[in-house]
Amino acid sequence: MGLGLTLCMADWRHLGNVPVEERVRALGDATLWAADDDEYQRGGTAGSWLWPPDRGEAWCAEYDFRSTSGAFGPHARAGDAWDDMRPLVDASVREAMDAFLTGLIWDEDPAADPALSGAGGFFPPPADRWHPSVLVVCPPEALPGKVTAWSGVESRLEELREAFAAECAGWDGRPDTFEDFTALLREWGDVTAEAARRGWGLVGLP
Repeated sequence: MGLGLTLCMADWRHLGNVPVEERVRALGDATLWAADDDEYQRGGTAGSWLWPPDRGEAWCAEYDFRSTSGAFGPHARAGDAWDDMRPLVDASVREAMDAFLTGLIWDEDPAADPALSGAGGFFPPPADRWHPSVLVVCPPEALPGKVTAWSGVESRLEELREAFAAECAGWDGRPDTFEDFTALLREWGDVTAEAARRGWGLVGLP
């Protein structure tokens, strides 16, 4: 089986009160209920946030991607596709997309990925890059900039089609179609907008 991705939107203040070494487990515990939710198992929640039954006390929610099956692979493939495409893209679109995707599904310098360092100590650092403690980390302060970047590029996604066709279409390890690629980007746009609205952060658990 491949690596999975459980994407959480979380109240950073609450997480900050949890000991560092227990934060990943706290996130996992906060989303365990979804595995027993009948609607979730039927796929009836796709494209939405999953909240625990006692939503009023919730400090964390899980996003159910409609364009993936819960695997991390589609996100990694989309990031690799952007890395291939970006030299062919207009500079203004490239800069906005770089700002949007960095720390989510792509990093210009993979070694600088915040997930690899535990987000500067906010999460435990991984034992090695093959056994990460977290896959994605986007703290609340980074999200307004991502929302701004996405608003500047969303209406220009069609400009990426030619670059996708040239560098990604038909290649293993890349999204199957341009529509698959842009559908996933739009979901990340929705995710970042909601987290920014709440002032929460994003964490992807393996």
